Amino acid sequence: MNVRILGSVAVAAGLTLGLAACGGGDSDDAATAPTSSAPAATSSAPMADGPFGPACASVPKEGAGSFQGMAADPVATAASNNPALSTLVTAVGKAGLADTLNSAQDITVFAPTNDAFAKLPKKDLDAVLADKKKLTDILTYHVVKGKQAPQAMGAGEFTSLQGGKVMTTGSGESYTVNDSAKVVCGNVPTRNATVYIIDSVLMPK
Repeated sequence: MNVRILGSVAVAAGLTLGLAACGGGDSDDAATAPTSSAPAATSSAPMADGPFGPACASVPKEGAGSFQGMAADPVATAASNNPALSTLVTAVGKAGLADTLNSAQDITVFAPTNDAFAKLPKKDLDAVLADKKKLTDILTYHVVKGKQAPQAMGAGEFTSLQGGKVMTTGSGESYTVNDSAKVVCGNVPTRNATVYIIDSVLMPK
């Protein structure tokens, strides 16, 4: 029991320190724990329906980049094995968030594709990638607490790790985030997160 408690404290401490940059303070500042007004599916609950969406067809059938392979890895590692998420992986690396995301417990990540990042003017994207504070702010806006099942996405309102609200709508296999980003491959399980791959980058207000 003591080992489990100490392990949970260590993970929570790592997540807090890793996200401190969102508040604009030093790395020793505490980050506010995210909350969600929608029900969360925990790691002990089975995935509702499995991955869905048109972009899921391009996921490899075997290997580390397959759904089975991603389910065995923590989220940042799983994303690194998906070629369609290489820009996101680069951004996460520049922000120094890979270890933070990998060590977090039960989160949902809205993961923009390479094409989603390509929608941004190159000048703006380069500026964001060069600004660690702003980049961390944007990336942590794409992460919410809890492994959110599709049922929670129908009319969901979640508080991101960045602190801003993320809204989701939809049903069946069609979901939209913040009335702009479409889920192109959703309900993808990784070891510690559920991933919804989206076609646009979310921008916090």
